[in-house]
Amino acid sequence: MSGRILARIPNSWILLACLGLLALNLRGPFVAVAPVVDLMQAELNFSPVLLGLLTSIPVLCFSLAAPLASLAARRFGAEFAVTLTILGVLAGVLVRSAGGPALVVAGTVLIGLAITVGNIAVPLIIRRDFAPARQGTAMGIYTASLNIGSFLTSVATAPLAGIAGWRFALGSVAVLAVAAIAFWTLAVGPRSAFLASRQDSAVSSLAPVKGSRWITAGLTAGFAGQAFSYYGVTAWLPSYLNDELGMSASEAGAASSIFQILAIVGGLGVPFAAKYMSTTAVAVTLGVLWTAVPAGLLLAPGLWWLWSIAGGIAQGGGITVIFIAIIRLARDQASAGRMSATVQGVGYCFAAVAPPLVGFIHDVTESWTPALLVILASVLTFFAGTALSVRRVPKGR
Repeated sequence: MSGRILARIPNSWILLACLGLLALNLRGPFVAVAPVVDLMQAELNFSPVLLGLLTSIPVLCFSLAAPLASLAARRFGAEFAVTLTILGVLAGVLVRSAGGPALVVAGTVLIGLAITVGNIAVPLIIRRDFAPARQGTAMGIYTASLNIGSFLTSVATAPLAGIAGWRFALGSVAVLAVAAIAFWTLAVGPRSAFLASRQDSAVSSLAPVKGSRWITAGLTAGFAGQAFSYYGVTAWLPSYLNDELGMSASEAGAASSIFQILAIVGGLGVPFAAKYMSTTAVAVTLGVLWTAVPAGLLLAPGLWWLWSIAGGIAQGGGITVIFIAIIRLARDQASAGRMSATVQGVGYCFAAVAPPLVGFIHDVTESWTPALLVILASVLTFFAGTALSVRRVPKGR
């Protein structure tokens, strides 16, 4: 009976469910560290620098290993690349929870490298296996699932640590990886999942998009601005709310979660809006919403909740519209892989710099105003780079 029921489900739905489950594994494993960082420091005697590296190492991997991840997706096939991602995350989570400081760092590096492969492979699968009219929806569900994974992990980790310790709390993320590998194997078959198959490297007969190099440069600038703004706000919004509005640490943490959870609205909203608006209009709207965050906190900090809502929608929609542009403007899979590797490689480099740079500026000036002006500059970079680059993306249907 169950076989007959599954046979009636369209393959695209099954694939989309698998990509959503995969996405739950692509942010949660390193977001989980923040809620238990004090417990880890008490047991492992980590220095503040090393504690900071536990969350920045994966982002550095996203940048430095992006070209290798693109090569792996082309050499081994996208299906096998996803399998490597899930198994790498599973291994990294278990290693990180198994021993002392060296294993914690090694597991974190393994998690970062594995997720980097998934960051590159998933857009390629969406481009290849979904009709153009459904690519935006698939990408929106994928990016929304990234944020759902982050939110669920950040909410659940601290209570689990209180019950069973930080090792169990961090290791519990492995449940999502086990579920993902099981469903992925059922969806694509054991042969595709576990045997490498070189991606078709035939030369495309399609002409390259006019000004493709400038488009790639613009999308790279846009993604760099998006990533810098996201990681800068994520790292320091709780501290800003504590300093400027007198919130307690728990109140500031709960308040800043609005910025995270509203990303789901942005990820799902962009494909819907693209059916009725041009991609340029969508990008401009997201740029305005993003600009409201630093500008609003500078001019009207009491309305922090409004700026958090606007920024949450913008950060979830921003990454979605950039990836939609990549998969629709690239002329073939190889071009899409190279463009994605360039955009993410450079963009995540700026993301890794954001938290320490914003914190340094705040410490030196003893004011949040210069730090917010830096974030405003990065937001405007996203605004200009993205809006100018997506003009040739066809309107969604």
